[in-house]
Amino acid sequence: MRPILTLRQYTRDLIVHSHEHAQLVFGLSGALDFEVEGRGSQVRQQSFVVIPSGAHHACGSPDGSRCLVMDIPDGQWLVDSLGAHAEASRRLLDQPARLSLDSGQSQLVSWLANSPVSDPLIAQQGSVLLLASLNHAKPVELTARRLPYAALDAHIEQNAAYPLQVADLARVAGLSSARLHARFMAECGQTPMDYMRSRRLHLAVQMLRDTLLPMGEIASRVGYSSQSAFSAAVLREFGSSPGQLRRDSGDKRR
Repeated sequence: MRPILTLRQYTRDLIVHSHEHAQLVFGLSGALDFEVEGRGSQVRQQSFVVIPSGAHHACGSPDGSRCLVMDIPDGQWLVDSLGAHAEASRRLLDQPARLSLDSGQSQLVSWLANSPVSDPLIAQQGSVLLLASLNHAKPVELTARRLPYAALDAHIEQNAAYPLQVADLARVAGLSSARLHARFMAECGQTPMDYMRSRRLHLAVQMLRDTLLPMGEIASRVGYSSQSAFSAAVLREFGSSPGQLRRDSGDKRR
């Protein structure tokens, strides 16, 4: 059985996953950029984020963050442990949210963080007390806005010949890498890297159809050092080889 409470250090390394249990992440120090189902926030001291069971989420902390994480065992645990408070806690855990802590709740989180949370009794009783105290916590709206696709596309096209990283697009969008990844998954159903690859290949097809540039030159202009790798990528993306796409385009112009 996994521990209910754990202390975790987060770094700039992006964590992207989902799990079949609800989770609460309480900020202790630093700032943790968080996205849950495409909606973003930042977890700091005196705040926490709710991650419902099965919710896709991403997080990362460029400057480092320390958090107390509560992994909720299951629905029956809520009933057995919280009794009359269980239904309110279930409602809390059903929706992604960032919430603030009052002074008493902050003191309890701090006390738990400085306690031996590996002790099952402390973890169990501390979690029950903390959960019960959160039933009237005030939510802070998670932001959701469309990505600036025009600016992102322009940046990709202007730099198509060069190595591009998720962090490059994150700077254009004014987001952390964690928020950008989750936003792309929510809005497009694909990762930022997949989006960049697709935009480069669409740019290549446009050049195939509108210019007489050699295949190797086009491949280089969209970031492929190998013409064979470029041809394979075009075939995967469009179901036709670069040569066939160019021939088809020539046939249509006749």
